[in-house]
Amino acid sequence: MRLNEVVYSDAVPIDGYGAGFFRVGGVVKEGAILTGATGTQPWGGYADRAALLALAGEVDVLFIGTGAEIAHIPGDLRAALEEAGLGVEVMNSPSACRTYNVLLSEGRRIALAALPV
Repeated sequence: MRLNEVVYSDAVPIDGYGAGFFRVGGVVKEGAILTGATGTQPWGGYADRAALLALAGEVDVLFIGTGAEIAHIPGDLRAALEEAGLGVEVMNSPSACRTYNVLLSEGRRIALAALPV
C-alpha cells in the first residue's frame, strides 16, 4: 500500500472534537466554530447568519455540523444561504468534520460551521 502525506494549503484541518470543543490545527476551540481559508472563529449557531452569509463568493460549499445527531437547519436559513450562492450540506458534526478535512486536502473552496457534540 502506498501512503501519501496530506497537505493543506490555506486552511487548517479539524484534528479532533469532543464534548463541547473542537481541535483545529492543534488548538482547542470551545463551543461552536466557523472555519475555512480565512481562519477559525466562534460561531453563534443558526442565529449567526451574518458570519455564514459573509462566505458567499469565497466558498462553494458550506458544511453545517448539527452536533451529535443530524438535524434539519431552519428552512429560512437554508434559503438565505442558497440564495446567496452557497451550496449547503447538513450532517452531524463528526461527519461534517471528516468530510471537510477530505475536501480541504483536495484544495476545494469550502467552509465548516459546526455545533459541538
